[in-house]
Amino acid sequence: MIKREMYMSRIRPFIGSELIKVMTGIRRSGKSVMLELIKEELTASGIQPSQFISINFEDFSYSHLLTAAALNEEIVGRAKSINGKVYLFFDEIQEAEGWEKCVNSFRVALDCDIYITGSNAKLLSGELATYLGGRYVEFVIYPFSFTEFSELYHRVSPEATAQQRFQKYLLAGGMPYLGNLRYEEEASKQYLTDLFNSVQLKDVVKRNKVRDVDLLERIIAYAMANVGTTFSASSLVKFLKNERRAAAAETVLNYLKYCRDAYLLYQVKREDLQGKQILASNEKYYIADHGIREAVFGGNMRDISLILENIVYMELLRRGYTVTVGRAGEKEIDFVCGRRGEKLYIQVAYLLAGDDTVRREFGAYDGIRDNFPKYVVSLDEFDMSRNGIKHRNIRDFLTAKEWS
Repeated sequence: MIKREMYMSRIRPFIGSELIKVMTGIRRSGKSVMLELIKEELTASGIQPSQFISINFEDFSYSHLLTAAALNEEIVGRAKSINGKVYLFFDEIQEAEGWEKCVNSFRVALDCDIYITGSNAKLLSGELATYLGGRYVEFVIYPFSFTEFSELYHRVSPEATAQQRFQKYLLAGGMPYLGNLRYEEEASKQYLTDLFNSVQLKDVVKRNKVRDVDLLERIIAYAMANVGTTFSASSLVKFLKNERRAAAAETVLNYLKYCRDAYLLYQVKREDLQGKQILASNEKYYIADHGIREAVFGGNMRDISLILENIVYMELLRRGYTVTVGRAGEKEIDFVCGRRGEKLYIQVAYLLAGDDTVRREFGAYDGIRDNFPKYVVSLDEFDMSRNGIKHRNIRDFLTAKEWS
């Protein structure tokens, strides 16, 4: 089990507090493992495992607890036999109807510490916000970073060089379970395809009662094919029309939102850096795990520039940055990143092959007059930093503890 200290260091200050700890993220990103890591930490601090009550709502043996009344009766009954504080662990809790009322009731009626996971962003909207406003803290759990992937892949293939590990990461992505399959190509692709189908069916189609599944599949395929490329709902409508599929722009936007709610896709808005405003159209979309794209759609090596962008974007989210695409006059900056008052800019390229490429990537910053750090990140092994703009090899950039 990878210890995932990046997340544990954020969760640790809240262990034992009355705030409900909510872990969200795409299905199979490792949320259940986070619950086990928290249990390990509690046990090491002297808490008895007999004080834990754990329920995975996707386990059929708990299917009788999928209503608020049944769940409340079960937990209250079991809590009576526990001496001291009760530690409640609810995995994929969105499967239980009316769970918000239950959790709020447990918080009030029991001496307890509550941890829940869910695979849908709607978990923290609507009723939950009403019942638990200000009483929960959220942690989004993402697929493995390159650092985490390297730690696990080293156990499977200890002879692999850093370059070979990154090559594998480009194709396999960061879903944790692949380590159990020893990253064997066919088994990994089968697993990721099945995972994608599960997310699409359970977290998008069923949850949102999508009727036109064929249209949804086409929209997802388009977004996956065009990760890191600016497009608008109207351009997607035009594409679908060429495919002989009529769709309203509103439907397209709704379906993309369902995919964002399931943590499958992430939307990045564009920002006018001179006018200091968010632009209304032509966002970019990235996929939660580029390995899913390779398994389902293929072409990660063909589209390597976009995949490198995708990898850097997800790393920015892991590290807590808010991200926009920057526009400065006629030039575009891949990522404008903010976190607690600090700011940095990032350009991502495949290789800085030739003077024209170097001028384009470094020249993207010509209109930026502030002194915040500016990076060009690529697969080149040699440092080409110039004019105060830092150049980094992408592997070194992804594994650096801090950027400054």
